[in-house]
Amino acid sequence: MIRHIVFFNARDKSDLETIYDGLSLLKSNPYATHLEIGRNSHADQLSGDVVDFVVYGEFVDDAALAAFKTHHTYQDAIDIVRPLRDLRMAADFAAA
Repeated sequence: MIRHIVFFNARDKSDLETIYDGLSLLKSNPYATHLEIGRNSHADQLSGDVVDFVVYGEFVDDAALAAFKTHHTYQDAIDIVRPLRDLRMAADFAAA
């Protein structure tokens, strides 16, 4: 299983709802076996940084993750979120 985690930060806090709605489009993508979109509830105590959203997905394998990224819902989400975000940090790892 591949776990895919992405952190997002809004450039302007007035866009939080639009970003959330854009990320939520990913929930209809059929290639994830599990997908969550969450709002971060606190700032990092060491750096003071705030990540606004976390996307957490689970995929059967690398091929499923690749298919997820080519599905139209992925591009639809990018089209909405990319112009409004300041930070995007992603990590993928194989679960043991």
